[in-house]
Amino acid sequence: MELRQLRYFVAVAEEGGFGRAAERIGIVQSAVSQQIRRLERELGAVLFDRSTRRVRLSAAGERLLPEARLVLAAAERVREVAAGISEGAVGVLRLGTIHGDRLYRALTALAETRPGLQVRLQRLPVVERLAAVREGRLDAALVRAVVEAPGLRLVPLRTDPLYAAVPARHPLAERPRLGLGDLAELPLRLAARERNPPFHDLVTDALRDAGVTAVPGPAFTSLRETLAEIAVGTPSWTVFYDVSGLPPAPGVVIRPLAGPAVVTSLAVREGEPSAGLRELVTVVKRCFPDEGAL
Repeated sequence: MELRQLRYFVAVAEEGGFGRAAERIGIVQSAVSQQIRRLERELGAVLFDRSTRRVRLSAAGERLLPEARLVLAAAERVREVAAGISEGAVGVLRLGTIHGDRLYRALTALAETRPGLQVRLQRLPVVERLAAVREGRLDAALVRAVVEAPGLRLVPLRTDPLYAAVPARHPLAERPRLGLGDLAELPLRLAARERNPPFHDLVTDALRDAGVTAVPGPAFTSLRETLAEIAVGTPSWTVFYDVSGLPPAPGVVIRPLAGPAVVTSLAVREGEPSAGLRELVTVVKRCFPDEGAL
């Protein structure tokens, strides 16, 4: 059974004749008659009473006509949905996510412009996130500080400054802005590379480029715990980027860090991104323009 046969069947039923149905469809009458007979043979039922001058539906035809219309309507709906997916208006976008309330505000804005586009978020470590995009388990992934991803394309979304946190009692706390050279003698609290390879490499590469040999400090745990230890412990410092606003930190001063900045990118497979991904990029850039490197 073919969709065109059902379309011919409905057209003949509505027009009351093969000739008028052929004119409506834009083909010759013999083609309509031939396809209707094929449909009748396949279904094992006579669809039209041809004994009168006006073609009329048989009992079987009357029963099958609503079903044929439902099938054709469903097929049209499939075409509409496919067109919407192509245009980025509908569909499912599987997105590897990162921490931060900016993302959720962007997704709220995306829902307003593309209500038919569903975004399914999955939180994974950055290495696994990128692997999931390569393997097709994710359509894209948001990443920070990643400068290269073999087999993938990185679409920059925004650039954010880094911040240094030092004890409020330390002389460096009086400066409005800090450079890596200013911090050379303070022990650095930096998370182990395996926890976040891109960010670890960003910091260590920036230190090397600045000619600074960092003094290793106590291990970085969480940001809040680390800031609390900086406030009361032996003088040390840490570096971080703003995720959802600078945290309150009694006994600690947070200053913009000159030099390096962290870039948030969308990692996608090579080739043209889908319309849904392009719309996501547009919304993120519109809602959250670059803060820029300080």
